[in-house]
Amino acid sequence: MDRPTPLVPLRYVDIGGRGPEDVVADSRGRVITGVEDGRILRIDGLADSAKARVEVLAETGGRPLGLELLPDGALLVCDAELGLLRVDLSDGVVRILADSVLGEPLRFCSNVVALSDGSVCFTVSSRRYALDQWIGDLVEHTGTGRLLRLAPGSETPEVLLEGLQFANGLALSADESFLVVAETGACRLTRYRLTGAKAGRAEPFVENLPGMPDNLWRGGPDGPIWVSLAGPRIPPLALLHRANPAVRSTAARIAVRAPFRPTGTIGALAVDDTGATVHHLARRRSGFRMVTSVCQAAGQLVLGSLWERGIAVCEPPVPK
Repeated sequence: MDRPTPLVPLRYVDIGGRGPEDVVADSRGRVITGVEDGRILRIDGLADSAKARVEVLAETGGRPLGLELLPDGALLVCDAELGLLRVDLSDGVVRILADSVLGEPLRFCSNVVALSDGSVCFTVSSRRYALDQWIGDLVEHTGTGRLLRLAPGSETPEVLLEGLQFANGLALSADESFLVVAETGACRLTRYRLTGAKAGRAEPFVENLPGMPDNLWRGGPDGPIWVSLAGPRIPPLALLHRANPAVRSTAARIAVRAPFRPTGTIGALAVDDTGATVHHLARRRSGFRMVTSVCQAAGQLVLGSLWERGIAVCEPPVPK
């Protein structure tokens, strides 16, 4: 992969809530995110952090993670505690679309996309670990992540793909012929075919990423898929993944009890529908840590984080 260009921070915007895990942009350049206490927030005025306005749109009562704006102005929410939600942003009404799959409570939903046929696809990171123990799944390498689909009018999701290593971000190709799934635990992007002769099959899309991919975001079919890199690759972790299950399980029990502090290395990629890298941005010794999402809003690059109490606004990359 090409040498990265610098990820240049411009300003930090305190949003009054911890852990804006996913950030998405609306048509007016405002950023929507969800925070640890269950609130869905909208941030306007990114050009001046002192004048930025933060508005509470809704409260899920759980822990919102991945978001997807719908054409009708509503918001799809992957809630780690409640399942897949739909939020009416005009009045804040929250409706549960699905809270179980195959008789199992739907927990740790991560990212979601809506298709033009009305169906919704979304990921589940782990069936073994909850959000507050996410590091345990990465250490144990459980491979219990899933890709699910909810058909229009249905309340029961179907399993499209399982055995994923911490399934996370999700994006749709420009022609809706395939989905791209981020596997955080494997440092790769996987393609799942929706149409054509290979429909229903999964294959590598981008492997050996320079860090651990988290949420994916696409502003429109003409734009690239943005990939947030929550942390750098960790060689000792890759070695541990080759150990037997008992060793990994023991290591995971230790990891979930140990203090965690993210590194100062952050990054973001943009890839096209062939898997080619359009942009690779990185920064070492960053004060803003654990970048779990990235989007473009108001002509700038906006970063979200499971760790921070705000969002970072960065200089956009130079078009190639």
